[in-house]
Amino acid sequence: MTFLLSRRWILFFLTVVLLAFLAFRLGEWQFHRLEDRERTNAVVERNLAAEPAPVGSVLAVGEPVDPADEWRRVTATGEYVEDETVVVRYQTREGQSGVDVVTPLRTASGAALLVDRGWVATGNVGTTRPDVPAAPTGTVTVVGWVRVDATGDSTAVADRSTRAVSSEAIGPTLPFPVYGGFVDLERETPPAAQPLARTETPDLGEGPHFFYGLQWWFFAALAVFGFFYLAWDERRKARRPESEPEDQAVRAAN
Repeated sequence: MTFLLSRRWILFFLTVVLLAFLAFRLGEWQFHRLEDRERTNAVVERNLAAEPAPVGSVLAVGEPVDPADEWRRVTATGEYVEDETVVVRYQTREGQSGVDVVTPLRTASGAALLVDRGWVATGNVGTTRPDVPAAPTGTVTVVGWVRVDATGDSTAVADRSTRAVSSEAIGPTLPFPVYGGFVDLERETPPAAQPLARTETPDLGEGPHFFYGLQWWFFAALAVFGFFYLAWDERRKARRPESEPEDQAVRAAN
């Protein structure tokens, strides 16, 4: 087994240890992601099953949404401010291009709730503002799922349009205060004359993390097994009698 002390085998051993450790850690990372997904799903399931709560008990003006409240249902009553509608561009469904329509619902407190009323297909390619169905007029009661504000450059508002919804970006463009976050509309009373396509609830599957984790751990085990197999094979070759190749050649010639 002295060959294991050679420079080649020492470098080979260190490489295998590094690869096995890396694969093991990647497997752990996937299992941690699975645990995070399970915790998130549990929160979403609880929120989806809860009864709608008054908007003021969940959201606050100028305050960010607590992540634990995302997908919780809230209810609010007020009047849509149609002139302040913001369209969310580049939203596709089943291969169709379209926009989401976000209209502030001004409540009796004076604060407005940003309501993503849904999606509508358009032929718009981003150069002009599309015509969208009108919101219900008069006093409207809405029930919607709480959503956390988007972040990044995509939230910038120009010409009453954006690429992602954020109360922090839309709020300053409005002449009244707004609640933090926004809601995806579930239902409204009275309903709109032309209802929009509602937002789908999130996928509560666990994703591929479990199988990815097993895959990485398999790679780690394979690297270790491969090293010991090659070491065993090298030892077997080293212990083979030197005359054996010659004897085999003589037998083959006969």
